[in-house]
Amino acid sequence: MADVTTPPGFGLLLPSPLAELRDDRLTGRDVTLWLKRDDLINPEIPGNKWRKLKYNLEAARDQGHRTLLTFGGAYSNHIGATAAAGHRFGFSTIGVIRGEEHLPLNPVLDRAVSRGMRLTYLDRGTYRRKSDDEVVARLRHEWGDFYLIPEGGSNEPAVRGCAELPQEMDTGFDVICCPCGTGGTLAGIAAGLEPGRRALGFSVLRGGEFLDGTVRDLQQRAFGHVRANWSIEHGFHFGGYARKPPELEAFVSDFHRRHGIALERIYVAKMMYGIFALAERGAFERGTRIVAVVTGP
Repeated sequence: MADVTTPPGFGLLLPSPLAELRDDRLTGRDVTLWLKRDDLINPEIPGNKWRKLKYNLEAARDQGHRTLLTFGGAYSNHIGATAAAGHRFGFSTIGVIRGEEHLPLNPVLDRAVSRGMRLTYLDRGTYRRKSDDEVVARLRHEWGDFYLIPEGGSNEPAVRGCAELPQEMDTGFDVICCPCGTGGTLAGIAAGLEPGRRALGFSVLRGGEFLDGTVRDLQQRAFGHVRANWSIEHGFHFGGYARKPPELEAFVSDFHRRHGIALERIYVAKMMYGIFALAERGAFERGTRIVAVVTGP
C-alpha cells in the first residue's frame, strides 16, 4: 500500500503525548492514570479521526480514486475531518448529510465547505438505508465514482490504523480505555495490545449494546479473528449521544478546575466519568495502571 505523503505545512503530532494525571480520587485507590492525548494530533483531523482516515486515504489512492464520499449528521466532526483530509491530501470530498438542508450552514458544515466539500442531503428514512446497494448506486449516478468511507469512519482500514496506537506507548499499563461511538477505535486498539493487557470501551449511545457485535465483526473483517481482551461499559451514556445532563456538566467543570483540561462532552467526558466511577466502586484492582485515550470530538 502506497504511503500518503504528508503535504508541506501539515503537522501531525505523532506519537501523541502521554501524560500522567494525578488525582487523589485515584491515588487513594492505588490506581494510576495516564492520558493519551490523541486530541492534539492535528487541529482539523484530531485523534481517532486521523487514525481512521490514514489507511482509507492510502486505499483510495491505491485504487485510483480522486473523490471521497462519507456520511454524517449536521454536526458530525467526522464530516469535518474528512473534508480537511481531502483538502490536505488532494481528494475531492462529498458529505452526505442526514436530514434537510438548513441555511445558513452551521459552523461544522461551513468549515467543511470551506475545505472544498460538496454537500448533499438524504431524508432520515433514506439515510437509515445509506449502506443499501440501491442508495449507494443512486449516489454514484449523481456524483460519479468515489471511495466510500462509512459514517464515523469505522471500517477495516480504520481499525488497522487504530491498532497502531498501543505501539506508541513504552510505559507499562494494564487497561486502556476509549469512548465508543461506532466501535472502530476499540476494535483496533484491542487488536494491537500485547498479551496480558485489556481494552475497555465506554459506549456513548443509549441502547448501544449492538456495539459488542460491531466490534467483533470489525476485528474479524480486519484481522481474520476476534480478540477476547476487550469489553464495553454501557452504563455511562447519560441518556444518549448528545445528552449533557447536569451531573456530567458538573464533572466536566470540576475536572477542568482540578487539571486545567477541558473535556469534550459527547465522547471523552463520558469515558472519564466512567473511569472515576468504576475506580470509586473498586472495579479496578489496587495497583491497576490505566491509559485513557483522549480521542477528541
